[in-house]
Amino acid sequence: MKNNIDLTVAIPTYNGAKRLPQLLEKLQNQQGTESFNWEIIVVDNNSHDATASIIKKYQSTWQCHYKLKYVFEPKQGLAYARERAIMESQGKLIAFLDDDNYPNNMWVLAAYKFARNHPHVGAYGSQIHPQWETKPPEEFARITPFLAITERGNIPLLYEADQKLLPPGAGLVINKQAWLECVPNQMILAGRISGNMLAGEDIEMLSYIQRGGWEIWYNPEMEIYHQIPAWRLTREYLIPFFEGIGLSRYVTRMVNIHPRLRPIFSIGYIVNDIRKIIFHFLKYHLRAKTNLVSDCEMQLFISSLISPFYLWFNGYFSHKLKDKIS
Repeated sequence: MKNNIDLTVAIPTYNGAKRLPQLLEKLQNQQGTESFNWEIIVVDNNSHDATASIIKKYQSTWQCHYKLKYVFEPKQGLAYARERAIMESQGKLIAFLDDDNYPNNMWVLAAYKFARNHPHVGAYGSQIHPQWETKPPEEFARITPFLAITERGNIPLLYEADQKLLPPGAGLVINKQAWLECVPNQMILAGRISGNMLAGEDIEMLSYIQRGGWEIWYNPEMEIYHQIPAWRLTREYLIPFFEGIGLSRYVTRMVNIHPRLRPIFSIGYIVNDIRKIIFHFLKYHLRAKTNLVSDCEMQLFISSLISPFYLWFNGYFSHKLKDKIS
């Protein structure tokens, strides 16, 4: 058997002590992986619970042929945890799982095989099914993709750049060479942290890879079940959640736009956001504060409109960082 590592499963986690055991059990039961070498890295993103001790306990009794590693990343933010995983990984492929993403027992094999069949792939996402703790509100299907639910059928799909659509970071496999060639050492968006729901780090990362000429795919054979607790369906969570998505949009919209064309595109996006706000208001204003889904959509449109002004005012476009989208 080869000594090099073909694939690294990286698990960024924050206070995941209660969720990690089930995920590790799923990874212990992966099938068909005997023909290649892989490893698991848990990246503890500054947790304050028993995450470290849980992993150490598993390590003490670990008998699988693939290693279970633990690293601590003190800088808060999913982007920093993923960067640490890239640095620590030995695999040519890095397969990311959130601690509430439970893969089926062929997920690792499917991740490995897909790259072998698609030599120009820079990244590819999973088919992600929801596991609701409670039944979601009426019309919730309109916004489920924002919760990393990705059900695009059972045929692999290539994400074309002009479609303005990319997979979520949950269940995503990255070609390490593509990351090292295309993704800057410090991205503009770091991910949600306590007191700041600003999102978009997944789309920013993938936009750099796509801009670098690498293919990005959807691989339905990599199936995941995303655990969604009841509190993630509440207004108190969802409105700030959609606000954070919207506020990050100027970055994700402009990564693949030539700097000279950005003023023109910015005006176009502003006009389009205003149009969406007006039409959405006319359609749903009589149901204001009674329909959670429409309120989330309106928050997304408003936050998208003010995104460039918010990011500029809060220092996201310092001279050091502006180069990342130029």
